[in-house]
Amino acid sequence: MRFSTTQHQAYCGIDLHARTMDVCILNHDGEILGPQNFKASPETFLKVIAPYRDDLVVAVECLFTWYWLADLRMREGIAFVLGHALSMKAIHGGKAKNDRIDAQKIAVLLRGGILPQAYVYPAEMRATRALLRRRVPLMRQRAELLTHIQTTTSQYNLPEMGKKLADKANRDGVAERFSDPAVQKRIAVDLALLGHDDELLRDVDARYPAFPTGPGCCLLLPSGQGRQRIGGQALRHLGDEDRQRVSHMGLLRSGRALPPGQSCRTTIPRQAGEKARQGQGLDRLGPQASACGR
Repeated sequence: MRFSTTQHQAYCGIDLHARTMDVCILNHDGEILGPQNFKASPETFLKVIAPYRDDLVVAVECLFTWYWLADLRMREGIAFVLGHALSMKAIHGGKAKNDRIDAQKIAVLLRGGILPQAYVYPAEMRATRALLRRRVPLMRQRAELLTHIQTTTSQYNLPEMGKKLADKANRDGVAERFSDPAVQKRIAVDLALLGHDDELLRDVDARYPAFPTGPGCCLLLPSGQGRQRIGGQALRHLGDEDRQRVSHMGLLRSGRALPPGQSCRTTIPRQAGEKARQGQGLDRLGPQASACGR
């Protein structure tokens, strides 16, 4: 977990919503300078912080509304900290909770250097990350449909099909194995949804940019569909900040990526009294490994 410990003359905590925002500004001594509710817009925000901009840091939770604020601070050169929502226990565990109190708590945590930080994902890569995230529920639904067909086969004590239903060519005649028309219809619905999911996944995969070559390139790990790479597409070249962010394995647990040629089945040698662990040797890949981010 990372914290922002840089000292400033003013600390701004924002409880940001889609249309409104509660702003609490503290000075270096912890005195409240301006707790107010405003319209959530760039013009209003710049007007509110104008008297304190000489040495101001702004913090907000990493909920779905933070993109425009992060882009604004980049254009205006304002120090910015994105708070990790799941780790901000002081916000979600308090007895009294409202927007004004939440904004003040964010400012207090920021001033004390104990505000858990989330990664501010680059604006040019957010659309790609969002597309990858939309792919996840499609893969989950696809797995559920395949599992349902297999469990129905076992439920009626039918022999194994002996072929993988993940391949479209092996799905002919599957519904006809069942004698009950209602069961046949249920399996036919599963197969139709499988075919639709396959088309959507292929369409999503085809929209990734071509995979660049050279040092620093990263590739998304194989997905659950077969063991093929998702279209063989790169996410981006790593910068210094990214290499620092993924310097240890704990930061690779969400949306892992590997440099070309590296296997995702890296094994950590067993130690005394410990079993060998598969797939957890990502910290040995060095600074080139990257993560999609949260």
